[in-house]
Formats: sequence, structure tokens, C-alpha cells
Amino acid sequence: MIFKEGRLLSFASLAALLFCVQSCTVEAPGISVKTYREPAVVTDLEERQQKEMVEAIQQMSRSRENSVFTEKYGVPEYLVGPGDVLAINYWAPSRDEGFKQTAYTTAVRPDGKISFIFADDIKVSGSTAGEIRNTLTRLAQKYMREPRIEVVVKEYKSKGALLFGQINQISVLQQGGISGPGRYALVGKTRVLDLIVAAGGVVSGKDTGNGDLRQVELVRQGKRYSLNLYNAMFRGDVSDNVVVDDGDTITVPELPTFAERIYVFGQVNSQGIMKLKDSQDLLTAIALSGGTTKVAIKTDVKIIREYKERQGKPIILSANLDQILMQGDLAQNIRLKDGDVIYVPRSVIGDVNEFIDNLTPSLDFLLNRPSTFRTNYILDQNKLRW
Repeated sequence: MIFKEGRLLSFASLAALLFCVQSCTVEAPGISVKTYREPAVVTDLEERQQKEMVEAIQQMSRSRENSVFTEKYGVPEYLVGPGDVLAINYWAPSRDEGFKQTAYTTAVRPDGKISFIFADDIKVSGSTAGEIRNTLTRLAQKYMREPRIEVVVKEYKSKGALLFGQINQISVLQQGGISGPGRYALVGKTRVLDLIVAAGGVVSGKDTGNGDLRQVELVRQGKRYSLNLYNAMFRGDVSDNVVVDDGDTITVPELPTFAERIYVFGQVNSQGIMKLKDSQDLLTAIALSGGTTKVAIKTDVKIIREYKERQGKPIILSANLDQILMQGDLAQNIRLKDGDVIYVPRSVIGDVNEFIDNLTPSLDFLLNRPSTFRTNYILDQNKLRW
């Protein structure tokens, strides 16, 4: 792998920083520490939560009604609410012209009611335009024969969804409306991908942070869901392209510069960065790093997890490679996550606080400057090497 001098910490200085960890006592307060033997109850809970999320997403995708619309005879119709503006046309008998058309515009009040020429305080909130027409027609029949009334929604204001993240900002003059991140009015049955496209699409460009359609976040009533819209857009799998509901918050995240990755340092034969998809567990990552050196302490391998998310107070997972290799204890073979840092020491790590303090400068550099890595390293098919 090509290394450009002066742009990154040298391998020697980084190794020296990592090797300066002292062997001391045991766990220290303020750091979440655990030896990795994840109990079955934890894995069962994660699997159940994942299954529940998938089922919830599928149900939202098949939705035939929500607070925005309902289906009448198989056709989705918008549900009127406070703030919406209705255009009402009615035809009244005229001596000279037969029937004379009269246009009437009214906004739905906060109490969900409107006033019309034939009645006051007519409840319309939660009704479709067709249902409102039928209600007004019945009221008008008290004053005229065979009234003709038409109701349409002129302005949609009562329901909307928030759209954030990597959304294109298109010129309003070209678009004919708003674009980019913001609040978008819902006008009926709308799916997430339709809303994103209507807002300008996902950011995609050489010098911009591209949107990641594989991990679109939906927040609904305080619950978070992860949607893979890449499948809907390019593979015809629309199971994650759910129907949007009033109050939804949708975020298109930035595609990681290096995609999902892990870091391997310490007493391995080839330190560096790897793609998570190629090294999804500890044993695989160590193997792709060329194995451990002769002076490695394989009984005390550390994995630093969620360093950025926990603001420098990460979870520290401990694993014993000897138990994996010699005793077949696969419970020690930790399943890796994006951003994990694997460190194979040359001495037993006792004081975890000191361990993290010594690593902090390097962790800040590694995890917070992905663009520097893209500039200074070349991506191998399987991994990055120094």
C-alpha cells in the first residue's frame, strides 16, 4: 500500500503510542467494560427486535390507510384536516342561465369544521373530499332541488413529513416549488422513495457527500426504523419502501467515505483498515491481518466499540484468542461492527482508563478523518494495508 509522508501519523509513531500501555490493575470507573461472552438472552432479544422491526416495516409498506389517506373502493383518497383549504363549487338554479355556478373557498378551522352557505359548523376533519361533497349535498337539498356540488382540496396544509440529510437542493425556479431538506406536505398515499424523488432526489456527485439509500432512517411515533431503499430503486424489492404517515421524520445519511470498516492494530503481522464485509468477526479480522506476532498476548485482545458515539468512553470487549483456537470456544469470536478497533497487546492490559487515554489521540485521528484515509491510501480488494 502506498504511503505519503507527512500526511498521516507514521506507522512507527502510532505503534509506539499503542505499545506504551502499562500493565496495572483491573476495571476502572467511567468506562463500560465487559468480557465478551454474550448471553443467549441478549442475542435472543436482538433477534426478536430485528424480527419485530422487519415485520413492522412490511406492515407499513402494505398500509391501505393511515392518518393521511384511506382507500375507498381500492382508490386512495386524502383525509381532510385542520388548515387545509377547500374549493367548493355549486350550481344553483337561475332564471336567466338555467344553472349558475358559484365558487366558494374556505379553510378548515382548528376545530375541524367549516361554514357553508347552507349551514354552519360542519365537521369535515377526517373525511375525504367525496364524503364532504355528500354531506354538503344533503344540506343543500333542504333549500333547492337536485343541487350539484363539487369539493376539491385546493391547498394541503394539515399533514406533512420532515425530510433531512443528503437531499438535492434544486433551483426553485426550475423545480416549480421547494426542494432539499425540509417539511413536505402530504397530499395522499405517498411512499418514502416518492417523497425523496419529489424533493430533488439523493445527493450524488464527485465533490459532495453522497446519500446512502441502504440505511435511510424513518422515525415514527418515537420508534426508529432502518430502510433499504437501494433495493427498491435498483432491485425491484419494494418491501422497505413504506407508506409515509403524518409526522414522519425521514433522514438520508451520508454514504461513508470508506463504507463500513474496522481497524486492526498492535501485535499482528499486517496492521491497518479492513472492510467490515470482508472481516465480520474477530477471528477473520486477525487472519486477514496475517495472524499475531510471537510476542502477542492472545489471551487479552481488546475491541474498542462506539468510541465516537460514547464521546471517548467506549465499550471495551475482551476476547481470548487461545480459547477460540485451542478450545473451540466460539463465544469469544466477537461479531464486529462498523468502526470497531481491534488491538492485540504485547502485555496484559490492566488499567482500562490509562489504556483509553493513551489511545485517544490515535483514535481521534483514525475515526474522525476518513477523507484523509481516502487521500493517502489505496483500497485493496479485501482490505487496506500500510
